[in-house]
Amino acid sequence: MDLSETLLEIIDMRSFSNLWFWIALAVMWSTASHWVLGVPNDMIVRARRSAGQAEVDLEDLVRINCNRLLYIAQVSGLWLLGLGCFILTGLFTMGLFYDVQLAQALFLLGFPMSLVGLLNISTARLIVDTQPKGEALRKRLSRQRTYTQIIGMIAIFATSLWGMYQNLRDIIFLQ
Repeated sequence: MDLSETLLEIIDMRSFSNLWFWIALAVMWSTASHWVLGVPNDMIVRARRSAGQAEVDLEDLVRINCNRLLYIAQVSGLWLLGLGCFILTGLFTMGLFYDVQLAQALFLLGFPMSLVGLLNISTARLIVDTQPKGEALRKRLSRQRTYTQIIGMIAIFATSLWGMYQNLRDIIFLQ
C-alpha cells in the first residue's frame, strides 16, 4: 500500500462513514455553544456568581466583540453574504444533484453555522442598541447560547439522519 492509498483511506471522501467528520461536527457545535459572541461561557457564569471585576470584564469583552462583529458586517457584510451564499449554493447543488458526499457534509456543517452567524450579528446589533448591563446582559447572552444550542441540536439530528440514509444507501447499492 503506497502513501496515496493510505491518505485516501484515512481521508475518506464518503464523509458520513468517516469518524473524523463526526468528531469535527461534535467539536464545531461544542465550540459554537461555548463561545457566545466571542465570550466564553465560563466568563458569563463567573460574572453571575461573583459580580465585581468579573462583571466589568464581561461587559467590556461583550462591548469589544459586538463592536468588532458589527464593524466587519458593516464594512464587508455584503461581500461575505454573497460569498457565503455562493459557496453554500455550490455545495448544495453538488451534494444534491451530483451526489458528492463531501459537498453534502460541508453543506450540513456550513448552513447551520451561517444561521448562527446571522443570529450573532442580530444579537450584537441588539446589544449595541440597548446597552444592557449586569443581569440583562447575562440573560441576553444566555438566550443567544440557548438559540445556538437549539440550532445545533436540529443540525446534528438532521445530519445524523442524512448520514444514516447515505450509509444505508451505500450498503444497499454495493451489494
